[in-house]
Amino acid sequence: MKRFLPWLITGLFAAWIAAALFPRSPREGFDIREFGQLPVLLNGRVQPLDSVARNSLLVMRGGQTVPVEHKTVLSGLPLVEAMFVGQEKASSNEWWVASRRMNATEWLMEVMMRPEQADTRRIFYVTHPELRSLLRLPEGGQKYFSFNDLRPGFDALEPQAKRVLGADGVEGIKPELRTPFEKQVAKLFSSLQLYLKLKNTLRPDTSDSFTAEIAAFRRAFPAGLIAVRHQQAGEDYDKGDFQRILALADLYQNLSKYTDVLVVPPPHPETSRDNWSNVGASLLATVPKGEVDPAVTYYAAMIDAYRQDRPADFNRTLAQYRQWLGQRLGPELTKGRHEFFFNEFGPFNKAIAIYIFALLLAAISWLNWSQWLNRTAFYLVILGFIVHTAGLVSRMILEGRPPVTNLYSSAIFIGWGAVLLGIVLERIYRDGIGLVTASTIGFLTLLIAHHLSLEGDTMEMLRAVLDTNFWLATHVVTVTIGYASTFVAGFLGILYILRGFFTRSLSEATAKALARMMYGIVCFATLFSFIGTVLGGIWADQSWGRFWGWDPKENGALIIVLWNATILHARWGGMIRERGLAAMTVFGNIVTSWSWFGVNMLGIGLHAYGFMDKALFWLVLFVCSQVALIALAAVPPRHWASFRAAAGVAAGPSPAGPFPGIRKPGPASAGA
Repeated sequence: MKRFLPWLITGLFAAWIAAALFPRSPREGFDIREFGQLPVLLNGRVQPLDSVARNSLLVMRGGQTVPVEHKTVLSGLPLVEAMFVGQEKASSNEWWVASRRMNATEWLMEVMMRPEQADTRRIFYVTHPELRSLLRLPEGGQKYFSFNDLRPGFDALEPQAKRVLGADGVEGIKPELRTPFEKQVAKLFSSLQLYLKLKNTLRPDTSDSFTAEIAAFRRAFPAGLIAVRHQQAGEDYDKGDFQRILALADLYQNLSKYTDVLVVPPPHPETSRDNWSNVGASLLATVPKGEVDPAVTYYAAMIDAYRQDRPADFNRTLAQYRQWLGQRLGPELTKGRHEFFFNEFGPFNKAIAIYIFALLLAAISWLNWSQWLNRTAFYLVILGFIVHTAGLVSRMILEGRPPVTNLYSSAIFIGWGAVLLGIVLERIYRDGIGLVTASTIGFLTLLIAHHLSLEGDTMEMLRAVLDTNFWLATHVVTVTIGYASTFVAGFLGILYILRGFFTRSLSEATAKALARMMYGIVCFATLFSFIGTVLGGIWADQSWGRFWGWDPKENGALIIVLWNATILHARWGGMIRERGLAAMTVFGNIVTSWSWFGVNMLGIGLHAYGFMDKALFWLVLFVCSQVALIALAAVPPRHWASFRAAAGVAAGPSPAGPFPGIRKPGPASAGA
């Protein structure tokens, strides 16, 4: 039976993934999935409304769903049961209870088409006591608040936001110098601005029947235009016509300035495919000619159908708009559909789940040396790697760029490279070390990528100076493989130290295998780090006119090369043995993490993109953990659990310990 368990468990995970490839569309109600696939232009790239919704929710709420909640009294229930039923505590005996969760596209539809209802959803995160007091929010354990909850405090929030972010020619406070209160003020104010922009994307948020308003605008324009001309010429004019056209023009003028989401495609097929506009600008540009853009008409009809709860009319208009759009911008419509599918499938979240399960099985297999557990973990790592690769390739196709374009994509690619190296190690040594390495680094790097995605769109356009050419593409891919390899070597060093110091499982064979793995990976990392750094210099010479400029990122890449070379020289010269090799590879984790993230926190240099002040605490914590591991490696071997166990077994005829570098107690054992 155990012979078939690896295939059975792997098959269950494969079936779970296959089921996600064919989601079911609801037969009744509004066609939310089709609406989420509609393409728009935002952040310099065409993307589906689903991506706009997901990225906006990540920034505002930190997730991609919104609970549909109501308050209820749960005073008679135990605390544990109340927390299970209620999503969050509202007061001493009241809890917010969620009946269901809205997906991101459904929430965005409500924000754009029925904002009075969306204003009641709790999506804004406020925890700082000083900010809560400033906004006059109720005391208690509640962390999330609605737009209506925050509305009374807007007048108090705006001066603080201007002070922190800067306004009217006054420079704000730099992100790295902000207090926790100021950081949350900036975060909340930016989230509120984003929310208001979304509310005014398709229509003024005060509009009731948008179709009727557009019709009134068209009727008022001819007479209003005559009144405006007469008024400018100093002649008699109809004040009613003048006021009507002026009010509507001001409304749509403000609408055109307020939103960043461009939903109206280029007016003519022969114009630039990037010449999208928003609803307000489109109305001001087309109504004087007596024509309203069909996209605006379709959206207006969908808005009215949604507000009047007519799903059949909404779905029919949506299908007509998609058909019309496909005749003009077929590739954009296809891209929106593909990116929507990518978002819905969520390959990296599924890879995280598979890596975690594989890690648990691999760790358990170490305890009882069960071969079927080891085989199952290996198959699952392969499956996770396939899903990981599919997600990586899909992002490359959607972006039309190499796999590494920003910090988010670098985390994904570093994890991918580490998993590949772990699989290779497992195929060579078949001792579970490669599985633990692959699953752990794969899980951690994808978790880092998830937290990086909270900053917004992860497929945003590159800076012009970082735009893709051959040398940049090869540079970032090669040097990132070097990063991944250095981390793999460091993780193997961590395994050596932890197993040797805390457990009795570091036998002579295991110690030798780990040493060979570390040495081979360091050689690999040195090669790719060096080639990647040289390729970066060639690209810099073509793009910036100089091969090397001692930029912080350049210095970090050079330090990684030098440190890996130092490890190899120390090993070749006999200055270190297995324990010293493990300690030096762990220090390589510190070097690489600072070169990867640390330079982005400096805010200087040509590579200072993607400032990450939130990551400073976690980076320092990671460095401290690595220093603690190095300190453990420096402890004399006679205090290691594996040495004590081996010394007890080998006591008597043989003075040698169970693995090289750990000998019998005495001065010789203190060597590295």
